[in-house]
Amino acid sequence: MRISTKRVYESISPEDGFCILVDRLWPRGVSKSDLRGVIWFKEIAPSTELRKEFNHDPDRWDEFKKHYFAELESSPVLVSEFKQLVSKEKILTLLYSARDTQHNQAVALKEYLESSIK
Repeated sequence: MRISTKRVYESISPEDGFCILVDRLWPRGVSKSDLRGVIWFKEIAPSTELRKEFNHDPDRWDEFKKHYFAELESSPVLVSEFKQLVSKEKILTLLYSARDTQHNQAVALKEYLESSIK
């Protein structure tokens, strides 16, 4: 499986494969019809508390990932449901709304999934 990340504000194309929005909150300025065919799996997103604590501060990135991975590890059923949802897909794109393309939950989730697949 190839996993990639993409801002939800970019055009979605067939090359993106199976797309899942991994934000806890619905992205501003995006209508539900704009994301027709996209699954919103908000439960896989970091907790509200962790999201607010991180506040997209790159200096807190490593600490954020550590806590987010711990949240994922403490929810094996949720992670299992997510993996089952995407298990048959060859291409998976994790959609997010953050402006920072390198420090966001989709990038962290991609890292987590790739390390757990190996």
